[in-house]
Amino acid sequence: MIGREHERAILEQAARSDQSEFVAVYGRRRVGKTYLVRETFNSHFTFQHSGVANSNTRIQLDRFRRSLIESGHVKCPLLRNWFQAFDELKTVVESVHSGRKVLFIDEMPWMDKPNANFVPALENFWNAWASARKDILLIICGSATSWMLKKVIRARGGLHNRVTVRINLMPFTLAECEKMAMSLGLAISRYHVLQYYMALGGVPFYWNFLQRGLSVAQNMDALFFAEDARLEGEFHELYSSLFSKEAPYIQIVTALGRKKMGMSREEMAQATQMANSGTMTAYLDELEQCGLIRKYRIPRRKSRESIYQLIDNYTLFYFKFIRENVEQDPHFWTSSVDSRRLTSWQGLAFELLCLQHVSCIKHALQIGGVHSSVYTWQKTASEDSAGAQIDLLIDRDDGIINLCEMKFAAEPYLLTANDDRAMQSKRSALAEVFPRRKALHVTYVTTFGLVHNSYWNNVQSEVTLDDLFQEVTGV
Repeated sequence: MIGREHERAILEQAARSDQSEFVAVYGRRRVGKTYLVRETFNSHFTFQHSGVANSNTRIQLDRFRRSLIESGHVKCPLLRNWFQAFDELKTVVESVHSGRKVLFIDEMPWMDKPNANFVPALENFWNAWASARKDILLIICGSATSWMLKKVIRARGGLHNRVTVRINLMPFTLAECEKMAMSLGLAISRYHVLQYYMALGGVPFYWNFLQRGLSVAQNMDALFFAEDARLEGEFHELYSSLFSKEAPYIQIVTALGRKKMGMSREEMAQATQMANSGTMTAYLDELEQCGLIRKYRIPRRKSRESIYQLIDNYTLFYFKFIRENVEQDPHFWTSSVDSRRLTSWQGLAFELLCLQHVSCIKHALQIGGVHSSVYTWQKTASEDSAGAQIDLLIDRDDGIINLCEMKFAAEPYLLTANDDRAMQSKRSALAEVFPRRKALHVTYVTTFGLVHNSYWNNVQSEVTLDDLFQEVTGV
């Protein structure tokens, strides 16, 4: 298995516990939740089952019965309801007389249909029986993050605080995607991995479709733009799998996709025509839990309101290219390789990728052990001063602020007089609002480093593509 050492260790620890454990694994579609659990336990389960998509309660119960039979309960009767179904599951567990009983129920949200009493039956199974034993390891999975959060992890009813272990499985890093590319025999450079990551993010399922022998452009066409594109329709499948009623979530990410730096709640309410209410809070929280958006505050700004920013690579790529591909060109990416539109997107996508790998940047700067705050900063222009926007600031407790400038290029980046002027303007804007005791260090994050010309002398530190591929823990 590639990566997931931390998550595997958590599952293995739960397996060694001397108490019954209730584990919830959740995360966005295609991120590898099922694979993680099956590989960790080598598919050795006392009982395993997966909910059936788009099926009614009768079919769900029928398939659950089939799983019970496959687990050794050959005389399992027809199931009338979920209470009976979980009673029959007890029979399976009790037939195993020693050792840990590992129960794995995948895609659990699909099993909960209106008026089926699935959640009360699950509550009864855990509270009245499984939790009283010491040998049960119940693992549930689900891509429908809203269901997992509302009905289980943050439940207010009988399952309140019953989950003992929760794993929010996040996408792969660049380093993990490089390992996956090697395992697939793709024979690509780190620059190619970077190009794929800017569109696919670290979602393993997407990377599985990359074909050996094809260029980046050819693979991108095959995935997204060809007549039978492998990921055609993925956008709506992604959001419908995560959320039972996806429309408001798509409204929010669509609005956020139009504003690079993100929006406040008030701005979002205006853009979506939604009420700025507790319902919006729930939507935003669930999107954040899925890793699709992030929440941050801009320090030393009059308004203390949080800003929400869309950070999902695939969603941003979809808005920029797939939704706008009105020509339906099957070779769209190949024909766009040298276009200004693609170049502009690459610059923005590289900035996001750097934000996603800020731990690698800190490691490269040798400040992993220094407490710091990381955020995006902007200053609105006024009559007296120009505005400024800095996509990544590392505000350190050792008296230094790293002002990070990200530049995507196919070769070492040549700093120009315009670059230097823009950076000095940003430094001046920062100096107006940050304490004078803080030193401002200019840091460039580039693909292949900087050309060492006269303007390079105004740069305090560099981070390159190779640094972003470092495997960093504990930063």
